[in-house]
Amino acid sequence: MALEWDDLPAPVTATELAGPAAAKAAARKPAWTFTQERIGSADRMLFTERLALLLETGVPLHDALGALRDQTVKPRLKAIIGEVADAIVGGQRFSEALNKHPDLFPPTYINLIGASEEGGFLAEVLEQLVDMDEKQERLRSTIVSALSYPGFLIVFSILVVVFILVAVFPKFSVMFTAIYDELPLTTKIFIAASNALTRHGTVFGIGALVLVGGLLVASRRPDVHEWLDRMKLRVPFVKDIFIKIYLTRLMRVMGISLERGVTILATLGACRNVIPNAEFQRFIGDLEVQVTEGRGIAAGFRDSSLIPVSVKQMIDTGEQTGSLGRVMGRVADFYERDLTRQLNALAKMAEPVMLLVMGVLVGTIVTSIILPIFKMSRAVH
Repeated sequence: MALEWDDLPAPVTATELAGPAAAKAAARKPAWTFTQERIGSADRMLFTERLALLLETGVPLHDALGALRDQTVKPRLKAIIGEVADAIVGGQRFSEALNKHPDLFPPTYINLIGASEEGGFLAEVLEQLVDMDEKQERLRSTIVSALSYPGFLIVFSILVVVFILVAVFPKFSVMFTAIYDELPLTTKIFIAASNALTRHGTVFGIGALVLVGGLLVASRRPDVHEWLDRMKLRVPFVKDIFIKIYLTRLMRVMGISLERGVTILATLGACRNVIPNAEFQRFIGDLEVQVTEGRGIAAGFRDSSLIPVSVKQMIDTGEQTGSLGRVMGRVADFYERDLTRQLNALAKMAEPVMLLVMGVLVGTIVTSIILPIFKMSRAVH
């Protein structure tokens, strides 16, 4: 797993943790600059893991934050840790201090920290947060790796075809003009495409850029974004994959939150930001309404057409037995494994299919050149 934040040195002594003037000066540095690297989930994971380790060894929270601040090389992250440490000295709770930096610490993270402060098990919750982030990162990596190779083959095939049409076909098109009426249909099509690309290549390039830019701009519009969210949960096969992705995230976050004493309403409120889909966010909103009305969370799952029957049954059982958090964790583990298997199988199936399509396309182009040459040679003889 590639991390952007430099590894912290091995153990620090109590005197080093005291960190006086240098740490305060570092905390007063600007929160960000135009040239520094962005901080993200990898930085949060490493920060959480090192903080949990220091707390387990008996280091007080403020001193642990001071040690992490002193040893952090990213200016923005150093400033954030310093602000959190100063807020704790000022009498704020750890969760309240983290809440001032929502770009780095999501609502789920803050809710779990708040619950751990009430119960006195902060180090244990930090370890669970690291584990949750690692599992989500592993799932994201599985999705990217499953789609990257087929995507590369598609792009490579397009580039090969464009190269042949621009660099190879023009050399033969002049030769073929004498027998144009006798050329195969595929050869005529490729000659027309080659002429269009060589004569109006700039126009096609600008048009492609405008099209891509227009699609990107359109995708940011709320109505288009909502339509795309609906399609993700309507199109066969695609729907199955996205529902598994969203369920894995939802069940993972809810399971850990409920097991650590976070209320169901607070957990559902935090989960809205976990799922990047308007349809699924509406489903979470419906769950909040069901819980507020006293019907229970299982009733909301039963009423939704998005949720598989097996999940509805497990949620119902978990609510009746009082083990909802543990059941949700088991559901998340199951769907993560199932999704990984499905994506790996999809990638293995896509590779030979893409190679076959690529071979047929290139073979068609080559035969469209060779057949007219044979025809011309027979005419000469």
